[in-house]
Parts: sequence; structure tokens; C-alpha cells
Amino acid sequence: MKKLLKVTIVFLSSLLFTQCDDSLLDTYPQDQLGSELFWKTEADAVNAVNALYTKLPGISEMQWDMMSDIGHTNTTYDAKVTIERGEHNATLGYFDNLWDNGYAAIRAANYFLENIDKVKENEPDIDEDLLNRLKGEARFIRAFFYTRMVFLFGDIPLVTKTLDVSEGKTIGKNSSEEIWDFVEKEFSEIANWLPEAYSGENLGRITKGAAWAMKARAMLYAKRYTKAAEAAKSVMDLNVYGLYPEYENLFSYDAQNNTEVILDRQYAQDIANHNFFAAYAPKGMQGGVGVCPTLTLVDAYQTINGLAIDEDPLYDPLDPYANRDPRLGYSLFIPTFSDNVPGDELYNGIIYDPRPGSGTEDEVEVDYFRTKTGFNTKKYINREDKDDRGNGGTNFILIRYADVLLMYAEAKIEANQIDASVYAAINAVRQRNDVNLPEVSAGKSQEELRQILRHERMVELALEGLRFFDIRRWKIAHVVMQGPIEGMRYIKSGETEVQTLRYGGVERSFNPEKDYLFPVPQEEILLNENLKPQNPNY
Repeated sequence: MKKLLKVTIVFLSSLLFTQCDDSLLDTYPQDQLGSELFWKTEADAVNAVNALYTKLPGISEMQWDMMSDIGHTNTTYDAKVTIERGEHNATLGYFDNLWDNGYAAIRAANYFLENIDKVKENEPDIDEDLLNRLKGEARFIRAFFYTRMVFLFGDIPLVTKTLDVSEGKTIGKNSSEEIWDFVEKEFSEIANWLPEAYSGENLGRITKGAAWAMKARAMLYAKRYTKAAEAAKSVMDLNVYGLYPEYENLFSYDAQNNTEVILDRQYAQDIANHNFFAAYAPKGMQGGVGVCPTLTLVDAYQTINGLAIDEDPLYDPLDPYANRDPRLGYSLFIPTFSDNVPGDELYNGIIYDPRPGSGTEDEVEVDYFRTKTGFNTKKYINREDKDDRGNGGTNFILIRYADVLLMYAEAKIEANQIDASVYAAINAVRQRNDVNLPEVSAGKSQEELRQILRHERMVELALEGLRFFDIRRWKIAHVVMQGPIEGMRYIKSGETEVQTLRYGGVERSFNPEKDYLFPVPQEEILLNENLKPQNPNY
């Protein structure tokens, strides 16, 4: 897949699907490569769908968790801070970008689907199964973005063809239920067109499992729990996927394309690279910190006995990271707690010590380039990138099998169809080889299992961009997104008092009467009054 992307990214992304200046739901592009020159060969069709893959999100997905209770952006002037404070409105440029990028991807998929059959005119013997597979990939990407757009904005236009300017100025909104119906139908139909797996240069393409997994996610978002459980079970029954044995290495170069990965955004050094290390690594390794994990996340990791830290005498407040769920140390760089309890050694040999007064590159409250909480992500920060920080090549996982297991368990819990398979799914995640937490025992109530499941999603999928969506669909954001942001506990050098870092730059506020949806961008409503009414209280 990386070889194929090298051929198409620069050429087709810039010519075939270039975005217009004004959105108008990304109407028919005037600068596209003409059909008289393209859509002639099988290679054209493959290259065109490859270009659609560049629309999928990648390393930026972690930024969603900056607007959740487990993370915060390190950039004080970022639009996400405005959203955390509850001070956003329909003129915020961040919403324009989300809207434009979503409909740009949808338009690109529509344009592909309208033109791909032209290839048959020049190559009448082209493999029909191949054409259907390519159509399935395009329809998946379109449905992927509709899933995201309807979750974020609610009622939105359902556009399944390229629009001219007049159509873009007059199209109205469809109800959320209509969008969810469309998404459900799309993922179900294309699953029949897609293979179970690929090999060789096709590794990384969209599969049957990806279609079922995204249907499960979409149906959870739509609260269609029985259908979500059925879709997740379809992935499980393929017997193609399994949990990677080492959570510690799951996000490394060595683990790419392993059997846990259902869909990822493919990258390649020197070809289609990223700057994740430069943007997110600790300052002590010349990184930009990026996301600041919170104490809420850190305290959520249980002890090795499977108990909350305030329930287990094994937890030592003077050595707070010892005897904890191993995923804590696999997901975050552990900071120095005291002179007697040093933090992790960074890849350059420096001890990670962000305590006030430490004098290190990572010391908090020195300037705005340091972590605001004392915590720093370790996921996707790979040792191989430390000397070439802007040339990363690790793929970013968009859907993995652990998520499918947890979606299956959640859907069954919410549908009150609790059986042994629910416990088995949760316990499989908890008992990965290098995690190995105690099993969740049978006999729990629906509410008990609901809280266990939500906790497991929080720590298993931390900083992968899913917590933002979880707290909103569970309707708990107005509870957890209030007040100041707490960071690490620590003892200053030479002192004995335990202190808790509190970041005073943001006071979070979430209004449940408004903030569970983003506003339709004001610019879009000015272009098209049929996009009214605006979402409530904007």
C-alpha cells in the first residue's frame, strides 16, 4: 500500500480532488483532471481510489482527546482550548475546517463513483470484482466521513453526487436518522464486495472486517445496539483478527500490519511521512509535547489486583506508579515523583523529571512549550524516530480488534443481552499477555458492567482519539468536562510534601443544552440558508 501511495499522493491528490475556495458543500471542482484524459485503464481506477485513502485521518486523531477529560492541548491559543472553555460559537474556524474536510472527502468519493465505470468503455474485459472492490473502498470512505459528520453536527445534508454551484446553494439538511440509515446500509452492502484480507503491496487496504467494524462503531453512535453487536460479532466470526500479544509494542514499527489492526492510515518514511515525534514527544527529546494527558487518565489505571487505586492497599501514594496496570507505563512516559522515585529514562538517556524546580528541559511552568500537566504520551513515540523527528513512518491505527471486542461487549450490555460472551470479550482485552489483569467475574448487574466497560475503553484506547466521542455519546461530558485541569502528583526536590499540579490556564465548561453538537459553520449558513435552523443555543 505504501508503494501505491507513493505513485498517487502528489499527483492525484493535487489534481483529481482539489478543493474549491468556497465550500458550498464542496461543489463540483473546476480544476479536476478531465475525464477525456483519465478513467481509461485499470491503473487509473486503482490510482484514483488510492488518492481517496489520503483523505482518511491519521496522526491528528489523537487531538480529539485534547477535548476530553483525559487530555489537553499544549497550545494555549488553539481552537480546542476555546471549545474546552465552552466559549466557542459558529464562527470558529475549527468548525469550518471540519465541515470542509468532511465534505471534501465525501465529494471526492462521489466523483470517483460517478466516473469509475468509464474505465469499462476502454477496457471492457476489466475484472468486475475488482471494480466492485474499488467502489466498496470509495463507499467506505464516504460512509466513514458521514459517520463522523453526523456525530459532530447532527442533521446535515446527505450528498451522494457531485453538486454544481446552484445545487450547493440550495441543498437542505437531512435528519440524523436518515444519515444513520444511509451509513448502516452502505457498510452492510460493501462488506460483500471487500475481501477478508490482503497481502503484499495491497496490505493496508479496506477490508470486509473494516466495513463491519465501522458499522459497529456507527451503530453504537446511533444507539442501535443490537445492530452494533451483530456487526462486531461479524468481525469476530471472520477469525482473521486477534489481539497482538504485546500492548507495549503495539504502536511500534515492528508491529505494523499485525493481526489486531483492522484499519490504519498508512505512512512511510521519505514517501508519506509524519512528524508525530517532533509534535508530541517530550520537550527533553526536542518534541513539541502536543497532548498533555491528565491526572484523570492516570488515576484511572487500576492496580495489578484489578482494583481502583483508592480501593487497594497495594497502592503506595509515595510510589504511585508501582504495581499498576501495565498499560499506564506503556501509554505514558512516567514522570519523576520524588528524589527517591525517578521517572522514565527517555530515549536520549535523560530522566523524565518535569517537577517544578527540576531544572530539566521538561520542567513544567517554565514556558508554554512544556507539558501543562507533567504527563506526556508514549504511544507512537518510537525510538527509531528520535534522530529524524519529522520523518516518521509508523501507521496510525484507526480501528483495532480490541476496540471491536469492547464495542461488542458494550452493545450487548446496552441491549441488556448479557451473557458469557460479554465477559469473555472484556477479559480478553484485560488479559493480553503483557497486561494480564484479573478477570471480571460473572454475575454483575447491567450498570456494573456498563461502568466496567467504560473504564476499560478509557484505559485501553487512551490517547487514540476515541475518548472525545465516548464521553459525548454516553452523555457524561457535562459531568467530566468541568473545572480546572489536574496534572501529576509530586514531591519537590529536598521536600516531603506531596503536591498536585494544577494547570490554571483553562477552566473547562460544558453546557449540556448546547455542547453535545458542534454548530453548523456560520459561513455555510451565509452561503446557503437552507442549512438553517442552526443547532440549539448557538
